Amino acid sequence: MRVLITGGAGYIGSHTNRMLAGKGIDTVIIDDLSDGHEEAAVAGRLIRGDFGDAGLLDGVMGMAEFDAVVHFAAFASVPDSVVRPARYYRNNVTNMQTLLDACVRHGVKHVIFSSSAATFGEPEYTPMDESHPQKPINPYGYTKLVGERLLADYERAYGLKFCAFRYFCAAGASKDGLIGEAHNPESHLIPVMMRAAMSGKAFEVYGDDYATRDGSCIRDFIHVDDIADAHVRGLEYLAGGGKSEAFNLGSSEGFTVLEMVKALREVSGIDAPYEIAGRREGDPAVLVATSEKAGEILGWSASHSGIHEILTDAWNWEQNRRY
Repeated sequence: MRVLITGGAGYIGSHTNRMLAGKGIDTVIIDDLSDGHEEAAVAGRLIRGDFGDAGLLDGVMGMAEFDAVVHFAAFASVPDSVVRPARYYRNNVTNMQTLLDACVRHGVKHVIFSSSAATFGEPEYTPMDESHPQKPINPYGYTKLVGERLLADYERAYGLKFCAFRYFCAAGASKDGLIGEAHNPESHLIPVMMRAAMSGKAFEVYGDDYATRDGSCIRDFIHVDDIADAHVRGLEYLAGGGKSEAFNLGSSEGFTVLEMVKALREVSGIDAPYEIAGRREGDPAVLVATSEKAGEILGWSASHSGIHEILTDAWNWEQNRRY
């Protein structure tokens, strides 16, 4: 099997690429390295370029027959999407359509899509299942929802089969510390608070007046290796004749920001100093998912997503990061 991975030098993409390669799958990565890292592409072939470049896609897909595309490449910052929505619609929607058009031209039949819990917006109930209404409250969430609709329409018109994974907060790092989370700028809670713990410089907690246990937001943290495993299972499911599906990936358990600070202290023995700031526009108070459907259809579970295991792996990465 040969698989093209867009954004395969990024955080989740690099872990998935490594896992696929470990199963003997031939992988080719397209990544412009604007957010990804060449050092993270530890398997397969890396081609530096823009996945929205139709000419590049034709060249890559024309050099060999691909069985599937695993699509990670996207801009993914909620607050940035509020300030700069145009770049999100251009990259996450227009470029994705270019990618899907290339799949149709070159006979690629299967797509695994990195979607998001942001397609749901404010929860009407928790934990959220796949039937929860999708009412995004920020441009990032809207672009991911449009991506899901693109896939559904392309299936009806062109027979393109897909799995869309709506995961919540990817976290952690590989067990051996070879690859991990490295964004620039960094906005994700766990690396931000770990850097605060190591530097002694306070990080900002965005809001302490939500209707939660301690006033800070609640999020569902999933180990990045568990998310990678879901993508591998989704690929195997489609290759075995499975029908197109969307799956939530969560642990059914959420933690507040301040609970995460406490858990980090338990793992590292160091306090992460913080300051309370105002709420960020576009942030829901609670995002927690149930993954019963992924368990029933894919046999998936969040097997590495205990919060202390996640924090231990992330802490080891932050202390010895390679890029």
